[in-house]
Amino acid sequence: MATIQVDIVSAEGEIHTGIASMVFAPAKMGEVGIAPRHAPMLTPLSPGEVRVLDEAGKEESFYITGGLLEVQPHLVTVLADTALRGDQLDEAAALASQQEAEEALKGASEETDLKRARQELTEARARYRAAQKLKGKR
Repeated sequence: MATIQVDIVSAEGEIHTGIASMVFAPAKMGEVGIAPRHAPMLTPLSPGEVRVLDEAGKEESFYITGGLLEVQPHLVTVLADTALRGDQLDEAAALASQQEAEEALKGASEETDLKRARQELTEARARYRAAQKLKGKR
């Protein structure tokens, strides 16, 4: 079976490095799947879940708040703004964060406030969805 090297890094440091048979990431234009020997690509990432399927078929999940995805034929690099391992996600905290972001959006008045509030809500919703999804896998 063909494999691909996967590195997930953020400003905090290296989050994951390993060999995979497939990688799924939340690109701005929709989810992308990267298999070994994929064509080179560079694309921005949206907040959401990065899934890494290892050689044995075990899936690991990571939550990112955005960043860049670089794909080479034998290497996938996720340069995340911030990233958490799936088991670090707290569903209750994610829901509280989403509710706070919704309230902030209601109270935003200036265009810059609205833009920031919308971004925070998008990130909070993505984190909550990832936490809910992972809860079912535990």
